[in-house]
Amino acid sequence: IAAIVVTGYGTVKDAVEAIRRGAADFITKPFQYDELRHVLQTALERRELRAENRYLREQLDARYGVEGLVGRSAAMRDLLALISTVAPTSSTILITGETGTGKEVVARAIHQASPRKQQRFIALNCSAIPETLLEAELFGHVRGAFTGALAQRQGRFEQAHRGTLLLDEVGTMSPSLQARLLRVLQERAFERVGDSNTIRVDVRVIAATNSDLPRMVRDGRFREDLYYRLNVIQVSLPPLRERREDVPLLVQHFLERLGRECSPARPGVTFSQEALRHLMAYDWPGNVRQLENVVERAFTLSPARQQIDLAALPAEIVSATGARPPLAWALPDDGLDLDEVLASVERALIRQALDRTR
Repeated sequence: IAAIVVTGYGTVKDAVEAIRRGAADFITKPFQYDELRHVLQTALERRELRAENRYLREQLDARYGVEGLVGRSAAMRDLLALISTVAPTSSTILITGETGTGKEVVARAIHQASPRKQQRFIALNCSAIPETLLEAELFGHVRGAFTGALAQRQGRFEQAHRGTLLLDEVGTMSPSLQARLLRVLQERAFERVGDSNTIRVDVRVIAATNSDLPRMVRDGRFREDLYYRLNVIQVSLPPLRERREDVPLLVQHFLERLGRECSPARPGVTFSQEALRHLMAYDWPGNVRQLENVVERAFTLSPARQQIDLAALPAEIVSATGARPPLAWALPDDGLDLDEVLASVERALIRQALDRTR
């Protein structure tokens, strides 16, 4: 309940004390009814904003929390276990993986599972900003620091104070900017561009890259000391082609989300078994991001269908005709016992099934 204090004997000190104790507002008598209506409306809007904020945080927990990472493969189980272990700490994390494997999703999941979840998560794609502006984007600037700096501006480190900062594609940073970043990681302090005042921050840094940073260190294109400072804990994301058993789960996850978001809602949409076999046979060079785009395309092109068939898939996926993995043995010159081979394969598959389902 929003409490509003109305009194004929109020002072500024009384108003401050009432609000400090939780009152939404303070009105002195006599008052105009327009003033009262305004105060009531403001109090209701604040309450609605608080409720909306709680709802959005719950949605973030569901979408980006550990439970929001989809997959039951051994690789995903190991990833979830690692996230649960490192999320409560403040250690710097380096996320590696191919483009589209979900590095930002994992970074948000780490943030949502950490004690910093009530604070801001700031993501910055270092490769998307010109080198001349990236320093000001990271550390902020004062008015007149450079051409176009018309006012003082906070950088991403300040915005992420007590929260988490994701530096995506960190391997694209220039050597001079790498040196500044190293100092911030060591000292937890920096100066805005054009300013001499030192600002201290408490930020958890998560770096992400699809580059081979060890090779870049050997080639002299990335600072070795910065690499080791970023690589306190490394989280490696497997490409989708190495966890094909997760494709049906990801497909269903995307379909359910698309079904909720479209108007009118379309619950219960699925792919045919033939279409699903082709999705699992494809190599997915763009990984999970590419799969999500393909599912959205098929969903959009099948507006009146509850089951999406092969015709809604792109040609390159249709041509992936359910390739089977090669045999793990060679046929010996003197032949083999087929019953024994099949029994061995059956035992191996049963063991995998038991391990996967625990």
